[in-house]
Amino acid sequence: MTLTHFDEHGRAHMVDVGHKEDTQREAIARGRVLMRPETLALIRQGEIKKGDVLAVAQVAGIMAAKRTHELIPMCHPLMLTHVSLQFEPQPAAAPDQLAAIDIRATVRTTGKTGVEMEALTAVSVAGLTIYDMCKAIDRAMTLEGVGLARKSGGKSGEIVLE
Repeated sequence: MTLTHFDEHGRAHMVDVGHKEDTQREAIARGRVLMRPETLALIRQGEIKKGDVLAVAQVAGIMAAKRTHELIPMCHPLMLTHVSLQFEPQPAAAPDQLAAIDIRATVRTTGKTGVEMEALTAVSVAGLTIYDMCKAIDRAMTLEGVGLARKSGGKSGEIVLE
């Protein structure tokens, strides 16, 4: 397997996708923010002082997907046709366990290259936004399990990892 982001001299470069056909492409990424049960309760009750945590995380994730090419050096700027995020609160299963918010981002485009990085960036920034908005009450929160769940379109077709 060859790495496409390196030229014959081993230097990083942006892959030329100009010869590729436009196809419909979709990527779904997921991740999870672990937190104390009390933190999740405050989020669900709308009692975090900085505001509506999930609404702000939703906007942050969408904005991040749209700006992925500014953050990841070899990503192409893409015209995204759809970005959505879903948040699923997961209460603690037992008193001594952590609660969580599962994050899922779906990104679509019609173009020459996929949107995996945009979906992964959306999940990551949404999770970091949850952390930022709640860190005053729970600095032990962690963002984990960020990964690609599925992708479709392009030469590799559909890949399902979940």
